[in-house]
Amino acid sequence: VRSEGERSGGRTEAADVEVLYGRSVSPWWDVLVGVKQDLGPGDSRTWAALGIQGLAPYKFETSATAYVGEGGQVMATAEIEYELLLTNRLILQPLLEATLAAKDDPRHGTGSGLNKVEAGLRLRYEFNRRFAPYIGISHERLFGDTADYHQAAGERARDTRWVAGVRVWF
Repeated sequence: VRSEGERSGGRTEAADVEVLYGRSVSPWWDVLVGVKQDLGPGDSRTWAALGIQGLAPYKFETSATAYVGEGGQVMATAEIEYELLLTNRLILQPLLEATLAAKDDPRHGTGSGLNKVEAGLRLRYEFNRRFAPYIGISHERLFGDTADYHQAAGERARDTRWVAGVRVWF
């Protein structure tokens, strides 16, 4: 189960929940299959998901997932992270994520091609491997028609924000 959300001004901007089954295909790589549900204001959408995640050379954690939704909409996300151990429990984590879409979806504010890149830096404290709160900063930039759709709705194409959360493994 993977979940992510954005909340601002007391309201949920966007959220998603993924239920994935993973199968190891090598010592460092897993193949994932499952379902993603987008939540938040407006329509919620359901996607079929197929992806891969693992540890690339030099200990870069990577994941790439393709999603197929209603009306033949196809999207993909790719993410890369690295963990810098400041102490055994205090970890600094830079990350980079990109989102792509196969075709325009004006109803949901998504343009085709590369539509979003997010770069962030998180500092987390691991009480144990299964529970680690974090704080950080994230910068998001929208591109192409996606940026145009959001600007037409009065939103910004670039956004820098503070983030806080908890990483939980179970």
